[in-house]
Amino acid sequence: MTSWGKNPIIYEINTWVWLHELSQKNERRMTLATVSENEWNSIADLKIDAVWLMGVWERSPASIGINLSRQDLQDEFHRVLPDYSPEDVVGSPYCVRAYAVDKRLGGSEGLAIARKALSKRGIRLILDFVPNHVAHDHAWVLGHPEYFIQGDVDDLGRYPGSFYEVNGRIFACGRDPYFPPWTDVLQLNVFYPGLRGEVIKTISGIAEQCDGIRCDMAMLVMNDIFKWTWGFRAGTRPEKEYWHEVIQMVRNRYSEVVFIAEAYWDLEWELQQQGFDFCYDKRLYDRLLHDNAESVRLHLLSDLTYQDKLVRFIENHDEPRSASIFSPEKERAAAMTIATLPGAKLLHEGQLEGRKTKVPVQVRRRPAEMADTDLQAFYHKLLKAVKKEELLNGEWSLCERSGWPDNQSYLNLVAWCWRSGPTCHLIVMNLSDSTSQGIVRLPWDELKGRVLKMDDVMSGEVFKRSGDERSEQGLYVDLKPWGYHFLRF
Repeated sequence: MTSWGKNPIIYEINTWVWLHELSQKNERRMTLATVSENEWNSIADLKIDAVWLMGVWERSPASIGINLSRQDLQDEFHRVLPDYSPEDVVGSPYCVRAYAVDKRLGGSEGLAIARKALSKRGIRLILDFVPNHVAHDHAWVLGHPEYFIQGDVDDLGRYPGSFYEVNGRIFACGRDPYFPPWTDVLQLNVFYPGLRGEVIKTISGIAEQCDGIRCDMAMLVMNDIFKWTWGFRAGTRPEKEYWHEVIQMVRNRYSEVVFIAEAYWDLEWELQQQGFDFCYDKRLYDRLLHDNAESVRLHLLSDLTYQDKLVRFIENHDEPRSASIFSPEKERAAAMTIATLPGAKLLHEGQLEGRKTKVPVQVRRRPAEMADTDLQAFYHKLLKAVKKEELLNGEWSLCERSGWPDNQSYLNLVAWCWRSGPTCHLIVMNLSDSTSQGIVRLPWDELKGRVLKMDDVMSGEVFKRSGDERSEQGLYVDLKPWGYHFLRF
């Protein structure tokens, strides 16, 4: 397939859960090789650019045993699945035993068939890579113990839950420095000289099977972060950054593959400089969820070359379901926001239907939930609208807005526009639970002497305004709580 282009829409699918539901629907075991044409067509109808099949790699049987032994996880499984049984646990997709497609999902042949089905519809395929850790029973644990952060018997006694013994050796469990260790995985030592070559081989094997690679917790293996986390245990700090070297080498053979970083801690720009095409925009998610419109506006003042390489989202498998934490009106406003900004957009399977139950990644199924047909219709209309050429390849800019001394509600508004040739789009959002008014300044000089016909692509309303007045005074807007305009000029 040719170059990805700008502003792609990515659709994340929990592969185990999806295939389990298709199996129930079809009353036979379904794999990636047997998904019907109709199912692929229904995904293509969403007007997306890429499917991220989350969790296709072989999971660890050792991980399953750990999951079953942890009471906190068992309580969570019972909460989500009232009829839960131990057979529902298939292990974490981020506790990888081998980067081979699980045979129960269809194996490498099934994945190849799925990729071909997606490609036929102009849709790319994204797969996972976990750089920080592997499962206890990964081949490297016995074959190359030098690839790992190691400890001693004293560590095993002093830090229970942080170290694990395998075949007489003591290994550190994988970790994020802000949280307790992950007991089902062992920590790779990304400073070890021989590891990067093996990582490059592993990622090249993944790149051969897909069009994009989503790298889990990508910031953990950056030199500064890794040294801070592991100190003397990591050994000598390499001269080159991990991602700069790894991505460059993989791209020598797979030049079109896109690298996507799950990233936090405001390290997105640095990861972009190290080679990533896109990085999670967790900061925008947090602002939409917890902060005000001015916070969002300030975030959008960032350089456009930076924003073009962000992944906007209001839901993924790590976050709560958006329908469970946003009101219906606020969810629509948040979805409108991320969908009409520059950069990639990430949607999570079930988000469009209004699912509210966040499913633990270790289980194979989820509870039944009624679809919100109104929300579905909203998302389908929105996705169709943002696939217009002028929003895909147009020029984006943030718009100024103002108010009056006795009415400061304009601070609840955020506005931006897209321009491609004679066609313009203006998006105005009220990111608050109060009715708000303001004046939006339009950045187009050629408005004078014309009558503006503005179609709201979501509501179907049509507005006509004097171009002279709008050029001089701006566009007056009055929006209900969490209201929006998506206007086409």
